[in-house]
Amino acid sequence: QVRMVESGGGLVQPGGSLRLSCAASGNILNIDGMGWHRQAPGKQRERVAGIDSDGSTNYADSVKGRFTISRDNAKKTVYLQMNTLKPEDTAVYYCKANVFLGGSVWHNYWGQGTQVTVSS
Repeated sequence: QVRMVESGGGLVQPGGSLRLSCAASGNILNIDGMGWHRQAPGKQRERVAGIDSDGSTNYADSVKGRFTISRDNAKKTVYLQMNTLKPEDTAVYYCKANVFLGGSVWHNYWGQGTQVTVSS
């Protein structure tokens, strides 16, 4: 069984910063792409940032220049550093990982979600 455990959400004022973490554990042979998505109330879940196993990254236009995704392969952990936060960044943030389980089996796993609220 694979678990994705997130941490780091909370309440922050506009212009502030937060750092999210997501650690994968369990019967993991390898992890390919990792990423962060978010879902605001009444809206569809959207992709925020992704990072490949070689370290290449990509971002949604709305967060470019403000958010930075990184990963520590030894710890099987992905991070999201969020700076200059805006009220429109308020959402539940979910991490995702494409995990190799053995044989020819890859599976996407999601974290449980962590609330980020940007408000004065």
